[in-house]
Amino acid sequence: MTVPAEAARRRIVDLFLSSEERLLQRWTQLSGASPGELRDLYQALRTALSSEDGDFADVRGLLAELSRARVRQGHTPSDTARLVFSLKEALYEVAEADGGPEALRGFVWFSRLVDDLGLYTFESYTAAREKIIIDQTEQLLELSTPVVKLWEGIVAVPLVGTLDSARTQVVMEKLLQTLVDTGSEHAVIDITGVPAVDTQVAQHLLKTVVAARLMGAECVISGIRPQIAHTIVTLGIEFGDIVTKASLADALSYALSRSGVEITGAARTRVAVRAERA
Repeated sequence: MTVPAEAARRRIVDLFLSSEERLLQRWTQLSGASPGELRDLYQALRTALSSEDGDFADVRGLLAELSRARVRQGHTPSDTARLVFSLKEALYEVAEADGGPEALRGFVWFSRLVDDLGLYTFESYTAAREKIIIDQTEQLLELSTPVVKLWEGIVAVPLVGTLDSARTQVVMEKLLQTLVDTGSEHAVIDITGVPAVDTQVAQHLLKTVVAARLMGAECVISGIRPQIAHTIVTLGIEFGDIVTKASLADALSYALSRSGVEITGAARTRVAVRAERA
């Protein structure tokens, strides 16, 4: 750095350090942020500019935390970036009031510094928002794939919506874990709420069934509506020896019979259940 450039940098830093209250007041007006947020950021900048090595690690850390907080609070990327970039206008007014050529030349250097910090803030905001979106997607996947216990030794997975690779993985993990936790030997995968079954969906179902079988459980696929049955035949999809049923009730009846539970109709409005003793 040349001597004039160094003098210009020192002058703008001096103006920044000596105009704290004026800068904070104007910065708050321009950015719309809370004075507390800006004061913490100002102090971090003050420390970095005053140090000999010019280490801005603490400033970047503060900006990253600020970005994460603003994502959670629902602020837009523009609002978050404006919080940083508006410091340039606030300091420019101070440099312009000073009127010296060194202050204006030093402002060019400071403007580049703020630009770098603003870009870092935007990148931090984007990364934080993407992480929140991923976390929410995983939570929604878990909520949309419940595994329920229908009977002693029988669990069911009622699927609703499109079945893709990511959701299949969640279904498989939750089903296998539930089989281990409950010791169930029968699982019903109900696809009544799946709008369409194509080759990809069929492959996902087959993978889930194979995984359950490896755990020693027998699987039944229910919810095979006429339209889905027609599609399966048209596409030439083979389910092999996997048992399929038209409704969840039929699948439950089949699983109960395989579990050694005999269901007999005692009356039109009553079902008597008798378990066979070993």
